Amino acid sequence: MDTEADAEEVTEAISARETLTALRLEGNTLGVGAAKAIAKSLESHPEFKRALWKDMFTGRLKSEIPEAMRFLSGGLILAKAKLVELDLSDNAFGPIGIEGVTGLLQSETCYSLRELRLNNNGLGITGGKILAKCLQECLDLSSTSETPFRLRVFVCGRNRLENEGGKAIAAVLKGMGSLEEIQMPQNGIFHAGITALADASKYNRDLRHLNFNDNICSEIGAVAIADVLQHLQNLEVLNLGDCLVRTKGALALAEALRDGHSKLKELVLGFNEIDNEGAIKIVESLEKKELLTKLDLNGNQLGEEGCELVKGMMKGIGKEDAIGSLSEDEGENEDDEDEEEEDEDENEIEEEEQDEEKSETNEVVVPAVECTTEEFLAEPTAGKLMGLGNDRVSRLLDHLSNKEIESYVDAFIKVSSVVKSANDHLIEISSECVDEILVKGFRVAAENGTTSILSNSFLVHLGLIKSEDKKIKPPNDLSGCLLVLERAVQQRYFPRETRDVIRMFLSSRLSKSIEQTGMIKHQLMQTLYKFQ
Repeated sequence: MDTEADAEEVTEAISARETLTALRLEGNTLGVGAAKAIAKSLESHPEFKRALWKDMFTGRLKSEIPEAMRFLSGGLILAKAKLVELDLSDNAFGPIGIEGVTGLLQSETCYSLRELRLNNNGLGITGGKILAKCLQECLDLSSTSETPFRLRVFVCGRNRLENEGGKAIAAVLKGMGSLEEIQMPQNGIFHAGITALADASKYNRDLRHLNFNDNICSEIGAVAIADVLQHLQNLEVLNLGDCLVRTKGALALAEALRDGHSKLKELVLGFNEIDNEGAIKIVESLEKKELLTKLDLNGNQLGEEGCELVKGMMKGIGKEDAIGSLSEDEGENEDDEDEEEEDEDENEIEEEEQDEEKSETNEVVVPAVECTTEEFLAEPTAGKLMGLGNDRVSRLLDHLSNKEIESYVDAFIKVSSVVKSANDHLIEISSECVDEILVKGFRVAAENGTTSILSNSFLVHLGLIKSEDKKIKPPNDLSGCLLVLERAVQQRYFPRETRDVIRMFLSSRLSKSIEQTGMIKHQLMQTLYKFQ
């Protein structure tokens, strides 16, 4: 739906309803004109409560999304609706898109909000901070109203919040006190951010569901979570899978869960480098949990005998049906204890140094170098990218109009190559441009049946296969390219076939330039394998 006329069927249906409490727009691709028309029809429904608006901007430019969201938000505000649920998940609108709903989130329409779902929106650190500020504003403004803000469900996973975004969110969640469900998986949050979120959770005593899956929690974060569990006696689900809690973290959690927590139903601790000692203590702590239906310890370091021991213990306490598969166990860790402690200390120091480096780098402003689009693409630098101005996306897209399909990948390489891993602001700017370039590129490729050519172009530009065109040479430093690509492959616009091709070649053919990217390449591979 692009124009107001395209939305006529929807608007007529809305207007025809005497009472309308929910509207599901999932699976559409909504343009500004269509959003404006739908918003107008919503103005006559003050009884409206549930905006189920996930995945409704597929293929749209990021510049369109905030304007469309402002129209939709305005329609609800003018209707004086009292929202109960707002679901904007799977709309890859980034920091710019979240600005389109700031007015709604701060308005009286959201004082009554009970469920907020923002999963897989690509918010990044900047978007996370904007969201936190809006929620705090709503909390403050509603405090003296008849309907104070009492959010119960907060879902904000797969948003690249990292420590800064996580801490910003934690600050506002701490003041709510009403939350029953917090889900923030896959956000790249290290132990400092997890510790802040754990502290916030203890002020929400009715919390039933806590999910930090696939963050870099480490032992430090796990211990912080264990320390607050005594305040969370209503907890039913605790998901810390793939969080690197290790044995030390597991022991702390086991001790915290041993007494109380009679309502616990699910405990997820898979893929955490937990050995037999930690697993045994976890099982022992669950003996009196009568409602337990799931314990996930898969992908740890129990070994064959350890797996059998855990299964036997679960059977001994009458919970053999709760233990999940252990088929992906990694076997016993053969390293000696001293080496393990040294590795853990080094990892903790590295995390702290990364946090400090990011904090310092975030304060550095890249000076803009005024240039034309052609000058930037000829010799890309961070300064020139900034120098393209706030309309850099439209300038780049204008340049690509009527170009060969491979030009979109070439532009992706040029824009992402200027990124340095510690500069969050530059990453956001580059990712914003890349998303729009690839949305357009994949759309053109799909229309012309050239998606395979576009996929092949990624391999050429990353140096994974040789090109007949000798002019194409991958950058010497591919760190920025892989960093931005890791974000791009998670977006809904990125075709599965292209992801699969990139994964296959990265697994089997590595150039020297890619090998030099180290952990960045490793992170990209981890992300690609999640989409198998």
